[in-house]
Amino acid sequence: MPITQLPPAEHLGSLSNAERAAILDLLFEPSDTIHTLIEVLSEGSSYEKVIDGIRAELSRWADNAPTGDSRLLDDVLASHPRLGEQKVDSQQSRAEQAQLQTDIGTDGDTLSRLNSLYEETFPGLRYVVFVNGRSRAVIVEDIRARINRGDIQRERHEAINGICDIAADRAQKLGTVDIILWKNANRVSQLSESTPG
Repeated sequence: MPITQLPPAEHLGSLSNAERAAILDLLFEPSDTIHTLIEVLSEGSSYEKVIDGIRAELSRWADNAPTGDSRLLDDVLASHPRLGEQKVDSQQSRAEQAQLQTDIGTDGDTLSRLNSLYEETFPGLRYVVFVNGRSRAVIVEDIRARINRGDIQRERHEAINGICDIAADRAQKLGTVDIILWKNANRVSQLSESTPG
């Protein structure tokens, strides 16, 4: 049973690393690399501030990517599923992409081909955008423009903004629950995931 709500932000600093990792997985997508940013959670008094802190840290990673190692950032960005993919593990991503699956304005093969072209143009990256109800045709236009622009550094920043905008939307939609109830739900979730089916 996955966690479906967040604890109040003022309690983030008192949570264990495992609990904070679960929150990052819920707001972003599961990634061992995003877990290296756990300390940012203890610095925020609101989810908006936490996400802004993560955006700032990821932006620092992007700014250092041309002269350093971009694998950490690329790992975080690639944790999001490809838009239009048929098999999406994340329940939240499935819901966020639902309109793209039913939109008849552009066929799914076009989006699949553009995802592949994007990943060839920007090795190590995955096209990420906050869909927010936009049609498949609008998404296709955006991915084409970003491919044609061909600027990997700008693309990293676009993707960072995309995952952080998604996280902010998720935080708003998930809402919060009393810390004791959240801790109990988190324990149940961890037990159900570790119990053989």
